Amino acid sequence: MKNPIGFFDSGVGGTSIFKEVHQLLPHENVIYLADSKNAPYGEKSSQRIIDLSIKNTDLLIKNQCKLIVVACNTATTNAIHVLRENYALPFIGIEPAIKPATLQTKNNKIGILATKGTLSSKLFSSTFKKYVNKDIKVTEIEGKKLVEAIENDLLNTTEFKSYFFKHINEFKKQEIDSLVLGCTHYPYLIPLIKEFLPSVKIIDSGFAVAKQTKRILERYQLLNKSQSTPEIQFYTNTKLDVLNCLLQKHNSDFHQFHLNYLDF
Repeated sequence: MKNPIGFFDSGVGGTSIFKEVHQLLPHENVIYLADSKNAPYGEKSSQRIIDLSIKNTDLLIKNQCKLIVVACNTATTNAIHVLRENYALPFIGIEPAIKPATLQTKNNKIGILATKGTLSSKLFSSTFKKYVNKDIKVTEIEGKKLVEAIENDLLNTTEFKSYFFKHINEFKKQEIDSLVLGCTHYPYLIPLIKEFLPSVKIIDSGFAVAKQTKRILERYQLLNKSQSTPEIQFYTNTKLDVLNCLLQKHNSDFHQFHLNYLDF
């Protein structure tokens, strides 16, 4: 089926998920919505996140997407249950990889870096209770100002690096050995995290999401069997330069893409 896979995120972060999906499913057509105008979702009320997720979903369905990847932890934890109740097509969500962290930790000390919207959600709470037992010590840090820095291409500035290292210093103090990235923007912070916490294992959901996307496409017989070059469309509702720079710098291994401004 040649209809595109749809992705949406509160900006550019979900491109980290897109990259994993595209590597596994290189012939699938794609439409990606970067809702940077409303970033970060993590600071918004649950109802506002639901409303934005419905807006994005309606636009992707209008463009005939066959499956939608909610490429945003905050939107998944706050809105995916509403989307699944109200739309017929399949949705793939992004949840913090708490279970893998609890299985991989050697010293029973794990960290979670996530947005306020994710940490305070019911889905996060239920996932946490399901997998974290009393022997595991968890250090949670709310990622303040991190999405904005990524959206504005500030990661390599001296000011941001100083701020970020202070912001995550509690992970070092608590001697965590595994770190869960609970936001799709945060994989772009991995070089800085490795600089500050070189021995910590970093866990994100990208590859697991790609495998689940493939499973669902196969289950519903939605895979694109064509071997032709896919059409990959990115849409953003702010300036094109940051998204374009990010795609060129970090995703050089995929086919030519089209980048467009759209007021949504």
